[in-house]
Amino acid sequence: MTISSLQVAVVGGGAAGLVAARELRREGHKVVVFERGSRSGGIWVYTPETESDSLGLDPTRKIVHSSVYSSLRTNLPREVMGFFDFPFVSSVKPGRDSRRFPSHQEVMWYLEDFVHEFQLNELIRYQTEVWNVELETGGKWNVKSKTNDDNYVKEFDETYDAIVVCNGHYTEPRIAVIPGIERWPGRQIHSHNYRTPEPYQDQVVVLIGSAASAVDICRDIAPFAREVHVASRSEPAGEIRKQPGYDNMWLHSMIERVHEDGGVSFPDGSTVLSDVILHCTGYKYHFPFLHTNGVLNVDDNRVGPLYKHVFPPALAPGLSFVGLPWKVIPFILCELQSKWIAGILSGRISLPSKETMMEDIEAFYSKMDAMGLPKRYTHNIGSSQFEYDDWLAIECGFPPTEEWRKAMYSAVSRQRRTHPETYRDEWDDDDLILEAHHHFKQYLPTETRAVLTSSAL
Repeated sequence: MTISSLQVAVVGGGAAGLVAARELRREGHKVVVFERGSRSGGIWVYTPETESDSLGLDPTRKIVHSSVYSSLRTNLPREVMGFFDFPFVSSVKPGRDSRRFPSHQEVMWYLEDFVHEFQLNELIRYQTEVWNVELETGGKWNVKSKTNDDNYVKEFDETYDAIVVCNGHYTEPRIAVIPGIERWPGRQIHSHNYRTPEPYQDQVVVLIGSAASAVDICRDIAPFAREVHVASRSEPAGEIRKQPGYDNMWLHSMIERVHEDGGVSFPDGSTVLSDVILHCTGYKYHFPFLHTNGVLNVDDNRVGPLYKHVFPPALAPGLSFVGLPWKVIPFILCELQSKWIAGILSGRISLPSKETMMEDIEAFYSKMDAMGLPKRYTHNIGSSQFEYDDWLAIECGFPPTEEWRKAMYSAVSRQRRTHPETYRDEWDDDDLILEAHHHFKQYLPTETRAVLTSSAL
């Protein structure tokens, strides 16, 4: 077996790009990470800045990468979130957040610790945006980028053996289609541009969505707003329901239409006069820099065709994607995908033939069609994520996901449904955490082991 060492460009310096860089370098590849921000961390780099177009529809707007709101805490326990060999433990450093479901700032610090531990800064070009990636004759990839900081602008025109796309998918908003919205006089905003609840003081807010950000933001706003009306396709049609525990929050099925007088109507026949419609409606996969002559496309949020959500068969292994699946434990999924990509690029791991990969993709699409699932759910693998993770692990010669991690994930999923207000701060899992604690200790520095206690974990 001949092991290759390739020049690899990683687009994006968030969690996916960082772990991809580490795994690629571990495999012997030469890596450059392109990060358009001034620091690594991607979506977890909080900024109070928002975009000039609050819906994120104007293509000329200045892009703000982060969608993190000020009050955001993780909806997974830190033990579950962390990379396999770099556990997300409670830090002994002053000022850190030791909670099991910590703030976004703590996740950012964890990723910075990861960069420091594995000396990744030397691989990263900060404030450098990739604006064009295309395949050259001969199978190499041309990458055009531009570094822009306060002191200078520098352009790069370079050639790489492979491209790993890690640019995230929480920046380009998806907006709900609402009949009559063109003449509705109120204000609209996408959750991408939500930061704090104070601007909604004494206002009537209609919030669309039922996923994690919607659940958080409606509760964030409720103490300030006069009324909060949560509209969701998952809410059955019928009479409106009061949200338990709140005097000013109601649950509705999806908006039927809106009116010129500011009214928002629902299928149950009710109408509210609203000041704001807040779209917590998710995001689009978006790769404006990537040009493949139609080989790869995004159709109703299906990025395809992709073998196992990673490789487009016609361009494999030179082009790959990390972090597309959702409703998952993201960091370990990205880690396993990165191990797989790195091993394939070196020649240590083999891909099937292009024909076999396409057959697998077509079978997957046919199965989705038979189940009546729309294309936009292609990368939603929540119900099968551990099967997927363990398949990747087997391909890489890596152990499967730990049983304690799977059990904790299942437990928090149940508690999030049954106790959405309190699941982050009420937790009873002595049996689970004991196993996790033993796992973590083998990776901790001696001085940290001496300080940390079971309660800290």
